[in-house]
This record gives sequence, structure tokens and C-alpha cells, in this order.
Amino acid sequence: MAKNSTSSTAVPDTAWLGSGRHLGPEPERDVRRNLIALKAAQVIDDFLDLDPVEAARSTDLYPRDASADPGPLARRLFEARWRVADGVTVRAQLTTYEPESRRADRDGVPWVLAAEAERAWDASWPSPATVFWPDSDQVAWDHEKVPGVQLRTPNHLPKDDDELRRLLRACTRQSWFVHVVVHEAMTPDALGRRPVTAFLPPSLRHRVVEHRATPDQALTADFAMKRELGVGIPRGGAVVLPLTPQVPGYDAERFTVRNVFLDGTEPTELLDKVKEFAALPLPMRADAEQALTRLRQGWHLLTQDEELVHARAMVTRYAKELEAMTASCDLYREAAETALAALAEANGGDGVPRTPSPSAAKQDASPLKTLTKTFGLFRNPNR
Repeated sequence: MAKNSTSSTAVPDTAWLGSGRHLGPEPERDVRRNLIALKAAQVIDDFLDLDPVEAARSTDLYPRDASADPGPLARRLFEARWRVADGVTVRAQLTTYEPESRRADRDGVPWVLAAEAERAWDASWPSPATVFWPDSDQVAWDHEKVPGVQLRTPNHLPKDDDELRRLLRACTRQSWFVHVVVHEAMTPDALGRRPVTAFLPPSLRHRVVEHRATPDQALTADFAMKRELGVGIPRGGAVVLPLTPQVPGYDAERFTVRNVFLDGTEPTELLDKVKEFAALPLPMRADAEQALTRLRQGWHLLTQDEELVHARAMVTRYAKELEAMTASCDLYREAAETALAALAEANGGDGVPRTPSPSAAKQDASPLKTLTKTFGLFRNPNR
């Protein structure tokens, strides 16, 4: 997988991007089974299960960008197409990768997912994550690439100050997700331990990571966050963490909630802050931009109409290439004929090589110049 850095562009409002790690034994099997079940239930229109090497070699409609290739560590490439409200088509691509570490049992199998709709994304649409991955606690697909962090469940902050600051840096500089920290004013009961993210709309639910600070971490968490990120957390409240680079329109006070009641009721104010933050032009990580490029330029799951358009475009492209080749051959032929004529002229017109006298060569060197110039044209017919 590509090393993470930040792109100069923001995430398009038509796109849904996610990445993580699957800690189970057979991630591709889990994806395959889920796609088969959803197609049988007519939830999705179709899907493809591809070998990434063969997929990269296949002919596509547009010239390939180097960043569109999944890379040598890619294990499997899956594509799916479905329709949402008003018949809007969504195309999505999930790629699994070989772990960079040999400790696959600990690190899991990395994956990246890019989806794009024909119009601006609506948070009420189904989550692309649960199109590829089963929405079940029995399948461990939802681990963040930041170690020790997981989607769909609250993540308690580390007790150690150095570990806490390292975690905050990683979450705000490397992650593709929105991160929220909630402080527990008192130890919650079973209802309060449920993730706040469960109340979010389907497509936003798997784009938000929830962290929890225990009651005794009020001061340490607040101090570490102010020192590392420049934002604090109220006792018994919550804050949506900033990202690096800074998101235009972000203000710590604007995305801070003073009171969050962890009693199983819907925390409306906090959810509104998360939705507002997610609607901002969030920076796109470089590896996320590559995943989106791969979706756009390396798409294989075409409809019949798209296949017809693709075939016509390929015919047009090949016709232009053939025309260019024909023109090049004509130039080479003309250059060869000119070279033969110049050679005959240099030999006196009868094909017998002649050695001119020094004085003659000085007086008229034009045939030799003509021959040299002609051979130059033969080497570079475009001149």
C-alpha cells in the first residue's frame, strides 16, 4: 500500500472513502459471501471478483495513471454496483492487501474502499462498507489502520500520556475517518456503553470513530488534547477532533458539546456536530486519492450500454493510432526513397562508386551534404 500523506485536494462530495484492517482468517471469503447474498437478494445489481494483476493489465477506456494500479501487495479486487434513492447509481471498489508485517494475526489484512455516486452523497444511503463486509460483530473487518482503534464500538483512550498523544497524532494525521472523543462523567451502565455512532445515519456510521475518556481521565485527556491538537474536552462533554491539515471552517468551540448523557438516549447535539463536521471539505489523504483514481480509471464492471460506449471509444482510439502508424510508415518510405536518390547522385547516377578528387570535393560537396541530411531525416521522420 502507498505510504500515507495528504493530498492537496478535498474529498469530493460524490465519494465515500474508507480503509481498515480485517483480523479474521479469510477476508476475501467474507467479502465474496456477502456480495453473493446481496446480489441474490437484488440489493446490488452486480459485482466482480478480480485478480489485481489481471485487472491492471486489462484494457480500459482512459489512459492509465500510475497511481491507478493497486500495487504489488494487492491480494484481491472487488467491484460492486448498486442503485440508491431515485435510481442513482453507485460504483464501489474494495482492494485487499498483503500485510506489510509478517504478524498477520496481529496486524490483519489491510483493505481500502472507494465508492462514488452519480450525485452528491447522501448520508441516509446504505453504507458501502456493509455492501462488501457483513454487518455482523462476528466478522472483524472494522479495525482502523491506526493500531488499537476500531469502528462500531467505543475505544477507551490509553492511560499513559505518551501513548495517548501518539494516538491523537495518528488519528488526526493518518486516518481517513472522523474522530470524536466523549468523556464519561460517570461510569455508564450497559445502555451508556453502547456506541454513540450507532445513532448516526447508515453511510456516516462507518466514517466515524468514537473514543471514550473514563471519569478519572478528565484532566489528563484535556491536557494531552490541548497540547497536541489545541482543543480541549469538557468534563462530561465531547469534541470532534480537528484534522491535519486544518479543515477550513473548523473551530474548536463550534465542534464542542458541553454535556453528553450516556444513558442510551440519542445525543442529538453531538450527532448534529458530527454531521456538520463531516459536511465540511475534508482533506483527502494521498492513498485515498489513489483509491478514488483507481475506481475512476480502472473500472471493469460495465453495463451493456457502457460496454457499447467503451467499444466505440476503443474503435475510435485504434483508428487514430492506425492512422498515425500509416502516416509514420509513409514518412519512412519517402525518406528511404530520398536517401536512395541522393546515393545515386553521389555515385554519379550509374550506381558505380566514384572517388572525387580533393579539389572537386572542395568545389562541390552538395551531394554528400544531401546524403547526410537525407539519412538524418530517415532517423527522425518527424522533423
